[in-house]
Amino acid sequence: MTSPSLAGVPRPTLSLLVLGIGFTIAGLLHLVRPAPYIRIMPPWLPAPAALVLISGLAEMAGGLGILLPLTRVAAGWGLIALLVAVFPANVQMLLGAVAHHASRGWIALLIARLPLQIVLVWWVWRAAVRQPA
Repeated sequence: MTSPSLAGVPRPTLSLLVLGIGFTIAGLLHLVRPAPYIRIMPPWLPAPAALVLISGLAEMAGGLGILLPLTRVAAGWGLIALLVAVFPANVQMLLGAVAHHASRGWIALLIARLPLQIVLVWWVWRAAVRQPA
């Protein structure tokens, strides 16, 4: 539920603010420091640098979009699609860590990150897409 603002436009909830700021910062990092993201791109995808740029811009647009009532639902669906689309990069990051004999702790974190995508999809859906009763 949102509380009314002075201008009559509902303010984003804390959940929306956390998601919006988080996705916007994550997207900005894709633009400012693309190399780590390029490294985890699955080798079967073309133009990794372009895909990192596109995903960063999409993440920023979604993060900002869920903060605005008029674009919230569309931005929420866009972020859900993005979370599904970047899942192969998360798997690739895990495969790369295993191939390079990373520490067991790091590999465990990367394994735990995979189901976290499902939690993020649910959170975005709950905060931005689902219409209140």
